[in-house]
Amino acid sequence: MPSPSLNVAVIGAGPAGLMAAETLANGGARVTVYDHMPSAGRKFLMAGRGGLNLTHSEPLDRFMARYGAAEPWLRETIARFSPDDLRAWCESLGQPTFVGSSGRVFPKALKASPLLRAWLRRLDQAGVQIALRHRWTGWAPDGALVFDSPGGPVPIAADAVVLALGGASWPRLGSDGGWSALLQARGVEVMALRPANSGFLVAWSQMFRDRFEGSPLKGVALEFGARTTRGEIMVTRDGLEGGGIYALSSVLREEIAQAGSALLKIALRPDIATLDLVRRLSGPRNKQSLSTFLRKATGLSPVAIALLQESAITDGRSLSALSPVELAETINAVPVRLTGTASLARAISTAGGIAWSEVDDSFMLKRLSGVFVAGEMLDWEAPTGGYLLQASFATGVAAGQGALGSARCEKHDD
Repeated sequence: MPSPSLNVAVIGAGPAGLMAAETLANGGARVTVYDHMPSAGRKFLMAGRGGLNLTHSEPLDRFMARYGAAEPWLRETIARFSPDDLRAWCESLGQPTFVGSSGRVFPKALKASPLLRAWLRRLDQAGVQIALRHRWTGWAPDGALVFDSPGGPVPIAADAVVLALGGASWPRLGSDGGWSALLQARGVEVMALRPANSGFLVAWSQMFRDRFEGSPLKGVALEFGARTTRGEIMVTRDGLEGGGIYALSSVLREEIAQAGSALLKIALRPDIATLDLVRRLSGPRNKQSLSTFLRKATGLSPVAIALLQESAITDGRSLSALSPVELAETINAVPVRLTGTASLARAISTAGGIAWSEVDDSFMLKRLSGVFVAGEMLDWEAPTGGYLLQASFATGVAAGQGALGSARCEKHDD
C-alpha cells in the first residue's frame, strides 16, 4: 500500500473522476477532487433522465466490438472492471440493477440521483475531499496545478494527478474540452474532438420543418452502406436525431467529412415484407387522398407519409406516379440526404481526444510523469447502450490503480 501521505488531485467530478477517486482512497491515498461546476456529476445526472443505462449484458466479445478501433486499448481495462463488476459495485451502494428487454442494464431506481448520492456519501466517508468551482488552468512554473476559484487563482501541489475532464459535448454541464489546449501546449497529441452519438442536418422544406419538428419516427430501420440499425428517430428543425441514428453516427460523420454529405435510407415499415406491401398498395384508392390511402393500407403515421412526400419532392418525383411495386420499395428505403453533423455541444458524447500512443499501460501520459487520464478525454467512442458509462467507469478504475502503482514504484526506488 502506498504511503498514507500520498496526495492525489483528481480533476473532474464525473463518473471517471469519481471512480478514480474511490480507487485511490481505497488504496490509502489522500484525494481531492476538483471540478469547475457548482456540483458533482452533472452530466451523469443528465444521463439518468433516460433511465441511466449503466452497461450492457451481452457477451464480452460482442460488447468489446462496440468500441471499434479503440477495442485493443480498452479490452483489458474493461475485463478488469467488467459489466458484472459495475453491477456489483452498484449493488454495494444499495442500488440493485436489472437487465431490460434489450439487454441494457439499469438501476432499479431508473435514475442517477440515488446512486450519485450514495456514492458521494461513500467518498466522503473514505476521506475524499471535493473542491467545487475550481477550474483547472494548467501548471505553475514550479509544477503545481493552478485553479481559478471564487477566491482567485489557487496553486495546488500533488504527488500525482488524474485528469478526467470529459469530452466536449454538453459543455453547459461541465465538459467543454478546454483541457485540449493545455495538454497540446505540453506536447501531448490530442485528436480533434468531434461529435459522437449525434444528430445530423437535413435541408427540410419549410413546410415539413414547421409541421413535423419534434415528431418521432418509431420502429424504423436505418441503412447506410453495409450498416443497418433499428430504433426511434426524431425530426428536429434542422435534421434528425435519436437512438436509431446515433448508432450510425461514426460512419455517417466520416462520410460527410470526406464526401460532403451522406445518403441515409430509412425503412418506414421494416417488419412488412415487400410483397405484402405491394399487395396492400395494389388495392383500389377510390376517392381517397394518397395520404389517407397510405395510412389505411400500410399504417404509416402522418410524419412518415410526409417524409415520403418530402423525399419524393427533393428527388423531383411524384408519389402518385409510382407503381405499387415502386411505392413499396420506396417506403422501405426512403432516401434522406444528410448535409452535416449537428453541433458538438448537442452530441451525446465525443470522439477524438488524447491519442493512445501518448498513454502507457497504467494510463499515465508518457510526456507528463505522474499525470494519468481517464474517461472521454481519451480517443475512443462507442454507441449508446451502456458502453459509454462502462468505459468511463473502467478507465477511472485503471487510472486510479495506475496512480497507486506509480507511487509504489517511487517508494520502492526510494
